[in-house]
Amino acid sequence: MVELLEAQGITVATPVQEQIIPAITKGQDVLAQSETGSGKTLSFAIPIIEQLQRRDGLRALVLVPTRELAVQVSGEFIKYSVGKHLGIVPVYGGVSINNQASKLRQANIIVATPGRLIDLLNRNALKLDSIKYFVCDEADRMLDMGFIKDVERIASRLPREHQTMLFSATVSEEIERLASRYLHNPKNVRLESTVKPIFLRQTYYHTSPETKLDLLADLLGRERNLAIVFCNRKHITVKVSKKLAAMGTQARALNGNMSQSQREKVTEDFRRGKFTVLVATDVAARGLHIDDVSHVYNYEIPKDVDSYTHRVGRTARAGQKGEAISLVATAEEKKFFKQILFRYRGEITLRESGEVPERSTRPAPARPAADQVHAQVAARSNKKPHRPEHGSQKTRWHGRRRERY
Repeated sequence: MVELLEAQGITVATPVQEQIIPAITKGQDVLAQSETGSGKTLSFAIPIIEQLQRRDGLRALVLVPTRELAVQVSGEFIKYSVGKHLGIVPVYGGVSINNQASKLRQANIIVATPGRLIDLLNRNALKLDSIKYFVCDEADRMLDMGFIKDVERIASRLPREHQTMLFSATVSEEIERLASRYLHNPKNVRLESTVKPIFLRQTYYHTSPETKLDLLADLLGRERNLAIVFCNRKHITVKVSKKLAAMGTQARALNGNMSQSQREKVTEDFRRGKFTVLVATDVAARGLHIDDVSHVYNYEIPKDVDSYTHRVGRTARAGQKGEAISLVATAEEKKFFKQILFRYRGEITLRESGEVPERSTRPAPARPAADQVHAQVAARSNKKPHRPEHGSQKTRWHGRRRERY
């Protein structure tokens, strides 16, 4: 295991791993509040892998809220169990249920979305009476998506003697209730956000519906690695990605209208850098874990602070720097963003319409006429384009602590 971790460049445990791995190894239940990107997947995957052998049969069940996360987490189990030949099966909707059912016969570990797992249980395609390790990952997202009843139905089919691990980015009263019902004397791990301004810079622009896309295109033409552009609506992802591509930006859409195979291909191509801008709905906010995302753009403003938090969590991962930029254009978006500014616990800085981020000393990616596009944006907003000088004044907002934390 140590050699596999070192091969992936992992030599030091994260704070969440330091607390959770020993607890799981000792057989304790775990309730962990930990942000995305904290290393929580390995915190439960490593001890489970270490304690399983191929001949053990089905022993571990990991529940996740989305198909993308099922693929991601099962991939981590496969990556770090090389040589043990464990049967690791992702289970999710959108693909053949019969094919999944046949693979379950050889499974040691199942990583599943609740709906598809219940379908398989109703078909008697598997039984859970041999499960020893039960992980409920991103429980708050399960709650948001209406899966908690399904989670409880699944938990009721587990054997009396098993180990339960519940992970959540936020711990609400509902999550506390779930934990008190299913966890026995758990190890409580509550880690505050480790994202600091030195790593994650958060900014926003007041723009207009007419100039928003041009401003986005100009910002994407600046120095960056991979970027995710978030939209609230599926058809907007397609519209924006096509217009960006026409402007010379390598962009593709990801949304729930696509088939599972299409979504997996787009995600993998993005991870490999075959294109550099992913225009996505929140279907990607929880399921994508890609370290090279340097920028996140809120093209459409999310309607709540939790969605904002999960979106910006796609960048500034593993100690790398990142930037989250929001484009506020309509009266409705101003209303949503005002609530985010009020409730968010980090610092979000206003940029003027004609102001753009400082350039890196490295050359920006090739893109035709980026400065001309920016000049058009500034002209439409009746402001002269300018570069921010050192020490230029910005309006700063400091979010307040949310009551439920």
